[in-house]
Amino acid sequence: MPVGAVSATSGASGHQTGRVTTRPSPPEDLRAVLFDSGGVLTQPIGGRWNPRADFEQTVLSYAPSIMPDQFAAAIATGDHFFAASSSTPHYDDYHRVMLRDLGVDPTLQLLADLRREVPAATILETYPEVAETLEELSRRGVRMAVVSDAWPNLPDLHAGLGIDQFFEAYAISAELGCDKPDPRMYHHASTALNLAPAQCLFLDDDPSLVAAAITLGYAGRAVCRDSPTSDVPSIASLAEILDLF
Repeated sequence: MPVGAVSATSGASGHQTGRVTTRPSPPEDLRAVLFDSGGVLTQPIGGRWNPRADFEQTVLSYAPSIMPDQFAAAIATGDHFFAASSSTPHYDDYHRVMLRDLGVDPTLQLLADLRREVPAATILETYPEVAETLEELSRRGVRMAVVSDAWPNLPDLHAGLGIDQFFEAYAISAELGCDKPDPRMYHHASTALNLAPAQCLFLDDDPSLVAAAITLGYAGRAVCRDSPTSDVPSIASLAEILDLF
């Protein structure tokens, strides 16, 4: 899902404390990196993934009497809808759920306004080390793809942020009809690169999704920026994966 609670890693010293060390031995024959997007490459401006940051402003232009507590309740309803969905739902279906909770008629025009194209940089930003890390991986000949629970416009958002040119393939839940940890998500990306799972390093800010990838034969690292290290190999910054290539 295009949401991401991030976690952090233990100190860079790599001392064993009953958990996975920060820098385990690098896997052999790695040739590619499969990136989750939200929480790994990008973060939402304003701190909220869904709905988009301009949701309230757009709805208020149609129904100016809606109060903040009503928006909070409707967004919670949208969260439940997301959680109950087997894959990333269509924008319009997601918005209809919240609009009906608000008592607002989900007209075609309002739905169109809620999913209208906006400059990516108005709603998203990359983490500070992302551009430099992607450029260095590219310079070293490392192949890259994205595996993300996201809507189909993710490549366009990456284009708006200036990072799309690094990725040869996208595995997007809304297009494949399944979410991680469904094996189809991981395999779609590695197959597109014509590489075996063991030749691919998978990165995600959700350690359980990294654990699932490791079970499928991929190398994995949890991107843990702000909270204790996970039970799978973890990194505190994307720049650390340069040590593996």
